[in-house]
Amino acid sequence: MRWTQLFQLVGKTDVRAGTGPCLKTQTDGHISPESQLHSSTSANPKNSKMECQWKPDEQGLQQILQLLKESQSPDTSTQRSVQQRLEQLNQYPDFNNYLIFVLTKLKSEDEPTRSLSGLILKNNVKAHYQNFPNGVSDFIKSECLQNIGDSSPLIRATVGILITTIASKGELQNWPELLPKLCLLLDSEDYNTCEGAFGALQKICEDSAEILDSDMLDRPLNVMIPKFLQFFKHSSPKIRSHAIACVNQFIISRTQALMLHIDPFIENLFALATDEEPEVRKNVCRALVMLLEVRLDRLLPHMHNIIEYMLQRTQDQDENVALEACEFWLTLAEQPVCKEVLCGHLSQLTPVLVNGMKYSEIDIILLKGDIEEDEAIPDNEQDIRPRFHRSRTVAQQHEGDGIEEDEDEDDELDDDDTISDWNLRKCSAAALDVLANVFREDLLLHILPLLKELLFHPEWVVKESGILVLGAIAEGCMQGMIPYLPELIPHLIQCLSDKKALVRSITCWTLSRYAHWVVSQPPDVYLKPLMTELLKRILDSNKRVQEAACSAFATLEEEACTELVPYLAFILDTLVFAFSKYQHKNLLILYDAIGTLADSVGHHLNKPEYIQMLMPPLIQKWNQLKDEDKDLFPLLECLSSVATALQSGFLPYCEPVYQRCVNLVQKTLAQAMLHQSQPDQYEAPDKDFMIVALDLLSGLAEGLGGTIEQLVARSNILTLMYQCMQDKMPEVRQSSFALLGDLTKACFQHVKPCIADFMPILGTNLNPELISVCNNATWAIGEISIQMGPEMQPYIAMVLHQLVEIINRPNTPKTLLENTAITIGRLGYVCPQEVAPMLQQFIRPWCTSLRNIRDNEEKDSAFRGICTMISVNPGGVVQDFIFFCDAVASWVNPKDDLRDMFYKILHGFKNQVGEENWRRFADQFPMPLKERLATFYGV
Repeated sequence: MRWTQLFQLVGKTDVRAGTGPCLKTQTDGHISPESQLHSSTSANPKNSKMECQWKPDEQGLQQILQLLKESQSPDTSTQRSVQQRLEQLNQYPDFNNYLIFVLTKLKSEDEPTRSLSGLILKNNVKAHYQNFPNGVSDFIKSECLQNIGDSSPLIRATVGILITTIASKGELQNWPELLPKLCLLLDSEDYNTCEGAFGALQKICEDSAEILDSDMLDRPLNVMIPKFLQFFKHSSPKIRSHAIACVNQFIISRTQALMLHIDPFIENLFALATDEEPEVRKNVCRALVMLLEVRLDRLLPHMHNIIEYMLQRTQDQDENVALEACEFWLTLAEQPVCKEVLCGHLSQLTPVLVNGMKYSEIDIILLKGDIEEDEAIPDNEQDIRPRFHRSRTVAQQHEGDGIEEDEDEDDELDDDDTISDWNLRKCSAAALDVLANVFREDLLLHILPLLKELLFHPEWVVKESGILVLGAIAEGCMQGMIPYLPELIPHLIQCLSDKKALVRSITCWTLSRYAHWVVSQPPDVYLKPLMTELLKRILDSNKRVQEAACSAFATLEEEACTELVPYLAFILDTLVFAFSKYQHKNLLILYDAIGTLADSVGHHLNKPEYIQMLMPPLIQKWNQLKDEDKDLFPLLECLSSVATALQSGFLPYCEPVYQRCVNLVQKTLAQAMLHQSQPDQYEAPDKDFMIVALDLLSGLAEGLGGTIEQLVARSNILTLMYQCMQDKMPEVRQSSFALLGDLTKACFQHVKPCIADFMPILGTNLNPELISVCNNATWAIGEISIQMGPEMQPYIAMVLHQLVEIINRPNTPKTLLENTAITIGRLGYVCPQEVAPMLQQFIRPWCTSLRNIRDNEEKDSAFRGICTMISVNPGGVVQDFIFFCDAVASWVNPKDDLRDMFYKILHGFKNQVGEENWRRFADQFPMPLKERLATFYGV
């Protein structure tokens, strides 16, 4: 039955308040709004006795039944006409009376039709309940309560859904008899009534948990929870299951009414542990997993038995029970007691988790695991996940690495995203991953004997699960795995040519988990053979393998960086060939691999022969895509990386790309303004288009530097940025501040006239609750101050206090701390008189946050600022001078004049306190600091 289209429509219907016209049918079956359907109701819409008196008009009823029948037709034109007629019917308030009447009274009708009538009514309630006349809503409420015990499970469930929908529209307060009545019905001798009431209560507990535990309703849970606990021992498994499910809704929120009864609750759970009904066992497991998080103290005395029980349940015949139980290991791994309580059970748990990592037969069917070659089959558009753009965040580079990333997002066990997103295989693999991080080498003792058997097993399903195991433990057991990798990596590289596509795809993922080690070895030994084979897999005839290989290659690119430069022609050859080969979904991943390559090799990509290979296919796609196509997101992200890497090499492509980005921003802002002024007429725009465009403009500004100046001069980008910087959506502001900083560096002459308008906005965005917005605003202020010099003076007061507050705030993320410190230093460099008086308030966190970042221009200007401020206010640094010494020692190679500034301050301080005091002071230094200062600065 195709109900979905019907429901999409029903959400848009419009029930008018008041009596309005009522249904009347003409002979031709069309609706006529002439007079009230003679349903012997009083004309007063507020008449609460409506439910006693309302009777449907037979002709009207037949018409609605006909409509409900037609709505189940697969034919789209029939569907469309049904939708239009439903929209018309929604203009009559008593249309909803007909719908409840069909659901509850018309027992002669088939159940799917009755249920559909209820679901349409549910959607009307959701969209327009506040406009229902009192008589109609009273009639619906009374019918629901009278029919909650219908003999059909489908009708009972539909009535339950309707009740919870009304309740969640704020009606729990206005329907005071609902909860007492449902609780009363639980005691009914009639099974259907008890089950129907429990079903409705379970839905209310799921949808309205918060309000049930508030004073607004006089805390009904104090009565409900003890009542539910009585039903844990009910003879019907369905009722037992409802009872646990109801109580489970209140565990995570630590609801007081449940906490008062926590011991009887846990005892009852233990009593049901081996219930013959899978749904009951599943709910018991779910409860124990949540209790582990919130009431570990109560479980600890029984932990040995609980672990033994969960080991059995993780192997339950019912996969839903096994999955719920498997979550236990994931949650336990996050508890500090994990190591202590689980170490004795590892030998039993490890084989259970490893066994759960095999594909089930149903998985293989759903994954079309028997289809090896599918590259020519177009993708089903429904299978392509929506892409969300991650806005640009400006970060500092650290010693020994590239850019610091807050999220480690590429390592998820995302090997089979087409089956239901979460299953026993994924949960077992995730559990093994987190437990490997807890137990490290201790887990390997139990895994290695199993791995030997799995990795060389003749059955592909078993071998595939072994390769997944190897990937899952990579992060936690890396140290212990190193001795085995010289043998394992070549074996895995061989598995990349396995005849089963699912083996090839998981091997790509597992190898990407060991990329860091591969790159640390001589390139000819592992990197070159791995890269060669992965590039072949990028051109595999199976789409799942293409996708896995592309993702793995992106990870390898991030790890290898410039190690890939010798192979660039070979790599580009493959990636460009993939353009002509890939279907829609994998194209989006290919953009990511190309963007990551550009980020990793940087300016090495700027060679005519590479540009000639790479740019034509990218620009061809760029020209094919319309402005409203969401495939622009990954393509724009990719182009942003490419533009930054190619620098001057991107010039020939720059103008049309720049222009289109400006147009995208302008279009989105215009659409947003139309929506704001006439929300009924115009839809809200998807602001991701604007965000991605702003980020690509940042990439152009960063890559092209001063050469972007003419494009900026000929466009209204600064006016548009002024609007974006004030947008309600944080991600829009975040990207506009990144662009402001990049344009400040590239062509400040165009930014300068707007500074008086921009600075107050930057000041109001220094709110550390929105970390990325605050981070980019802070960075932009620092860039502006370097360009403004002493003219920055009028704006210092707008920003300084917030910056000092942020740098002293506990738990501030590292990137934000570093950018804040640099900006404070830069403000002090250009306006020392204004900033130096506050030196004492920020010097310590300033020094600790900048000691780990690489020597670069930003660090240079910040330290010049701190030295200038110390010369203006030497007293501000006295108490924390050891931190200043440590920060100075973090420089590997400061410029000569900066080294002189450090020298003067260190010697000035030493002379000031005298030899003896300085010696006592220097004795507190750790040895490496002492040696470094002595070597470089002679103190």
